[in-house]
Amino acid sequence: MEDVLAGVAQEAAGRMKGKLITILGPTASGKTTFAANLAHSINGEIISADSRQIYRDMDIGTGKDLSDYFINGEAIPYHLIDIREAGEKYTLFEYQRDFHNAYADILSRKKRPILCGGTGLYIESVLKGYNLPDVPANITLRESLQSKTLEELTEILKGYRSLHNITDTDTKKRAIRAIEIEEFRARQDSSERDFPPIESCVMGVKIDRELRRKKISERLIARIDEGMIDEVRNIINSGVSPDDLIYYGLEYKFVTLYVIGKISYKEMHEGLEVAIHQFAKRQMTWFRGMERRGIKINWIDANLTMLQKLEKAYSFIGM
Repeated sequence: MEDVLAGVAQEAAGRMKGKLITILGPTASGKTTFAANLAHSINGEIISADSRQIYRDMDIGTGKDLSDYFINGEAIPYHLIDIREAGEKYTLFEYQRDFHNAYADILSRKKRPILCGGTGLYIESVLKGYNLPDVPANITLRESLQSKTLEELTEILKGYRSLHNITDTDTKKRAIRAIEIEEFRARQDSSERDFPPIESCVMGVKIDRELRRKKISERLIARIDEGMIDEVRNIINSGVSPDDLIYYGLEYKFVTLYVIGKISYKEMHEGLEVAIHQFAKRQMTWFRGMERRGIKINWIDANLTMLQKLEKAYSFIGM
């Protein structure tokens, strides 16, 4: 079976001629392992589409699982992981720029670029070539929004017509920054594009809701056991402020609040588990929105074996 798939992979790779492959899915769907196996079989390299894995030292909480990039003893090259220091801010404009640099580099070496991640806005901005300028701070706007709740800020965001990702806006700081970006973009020429759209074969790893919930709960326990709390303590001790870590949301929000004594261990664990489940639901909502906006996603069942997933992938690549 493996020999047959290897032959199909070679044939499919020859037909792709550098075309981008995109693999997306919610957290805990197994998309990274799938992408690494596909990259191994078709001479590919992975470009991450994860808004938090760009930060160094934020390993356990972001689920980098760098061991996933080793297949049969071979290291699969990856890009846009560990490119910034924890505590720094990273804009959508910078992501597009960095993606295109990595994409051009991979193509120049006759490798197959595979975009993989769960940050829908990163993926869609690349595929559609949206203009995402490097937005300066708007202090007046920030001050005017400071008194609003996270729920009110989220409702404001929903009122903008342009593309925006509310998946990651689970803190007030992130929501205010998102509104700041939208306000800036509303004053720009919407016809301008800094980067061209990119044609891609898009595949999504679809996981049953109950199985996804089970995996998320099990993975959270494993990450705590692996030292996620100590990871946050070490980052704070290195000089990163708790507020900057809380800004990143999810694991870094709840664990930081626990480390600085604002919530109990029980509140941290229960609150984080609920937040991750909600996050995965928002990811799937975003992906369905991508389909409504004209991006075809070829879905692959997460329950299939790896060989079955690869066989499905090869059939989509050859379409």
